[in-house]
Amino acid sequence: MGGIQIHLKREERSYPIEIGELPSIEIEGKCGIVTNPKVGGLHLDYLLPKVKADELYIITLPDGEDYKNMESLTFLLDRLFDHRFDRRSTLIAFGGGVIGDMTGFGAAIYQRGIPFIQIPTTLLAQVDASVGGKTGINNRFGKNLIGAFHQPEAVYIDTYFLKTLPEREFAAGVAEIIKMAVIFDREFFNWLEGADLSREEDLRKAIGRSIELKAEIVALDEREGGVRASLNYGHTFAHVIENETGYRRYLHGEAVAMGMVLANRLALQLGLLKEEEARRIEELLKRYNLPTRYPIEDPEGFYDRFFLDKKSRGSQIAFVLPKGIGSFEIRRDIERERVLAVLRESAP
Repeated sequence: MGGIQIHLKREERSYPIEIGELPSIEIEGKCGIVTNPKVGGLHLDYLLPKVKADELYIITLPDGEDYKNMESLTFLLDRLFDHRFDRRSTLIAFGGGVIGDMTGFGAAIYQRGIPFIQIPTTLLAQVDASVGGKTGINNRFGKNLIGAFHQPEAVYIDTYFLKTLPEREFAAGVAEIIKMAVIFDREFFNWLEGADLSREEDLRKAIGRSIELKAEIVALDEREGGVRASLNYGHTFAHVIENETGYRRYLHGEAVAMGMVLANRLALQLGLLKEEEARRIEELLKRYNLPTRYPIEDPEGFYDRFFLDKKSRGSQIAFVLPKGIGSFEIRRDIERERVLAVLRESAP
């Protein structure tokens, strides 16, 4: 396997990210594999022979963003109490971002914190959600508003799991790869324009570079107090899109793709991005059949929903905007009318 190490300021919280065929995993004490029916049905036979533990339990949660809520979290915690897990016990998050976020949050709060391991099975989770220790659940006010920072013990990235991934979910992961290139690495973006991520060699390179970039940012800013907020390029808009559509119409990466285009329009207005650069970004998103237009029926209502986001501060909304391709600015001083003008351009 190829390895990337996340070095955190508190070295005991640092951990490896291994890319390649899943190795044998030995766990002292009890282990709970948290998954959903779909992933479990497809891949538990591949995982189980590789996990050695004193006692091993399978905990199955419902599939989908709709179930990333307090009820599912309570179910998970109840199973840990039923099986008498203690602070030496370990959880394995075996699924996409929803499973990873809920498992990580459950591990963070069960008996004030137990270890967990990430084995992400979607491209989106492999390049984004599994790395960095952000965990949480949704509620009616918004996405991931209840959660904790809780770093995993290790992350194992195995592209084997992507063989059964639907095309739409694969594309959702590509959106996050493109996001990383736009805000951090112009050379990587240029390479992506000529790459074919349906090829294993190109895919592994894209995953590896995306994780390297995220690892560097997380090491600098573990708890999103500064530069890590740059990872939210497209997300300020995307979280409102997801909230407006009840987390049902779009996958997270699809919402991020539309959010990136909206952020680009704002960047164009401010002179941070050139028309040709915005066009290149949109064309790369479209190549993977990602949506780039969201019809905003109520611009004023859309704007008000920004304030439910964790990244807003009082009357200030944080917008991560590309400064050309390969760099970014975080702006909290953009006038309401300027933002509304961008939103009105997307009226149906």
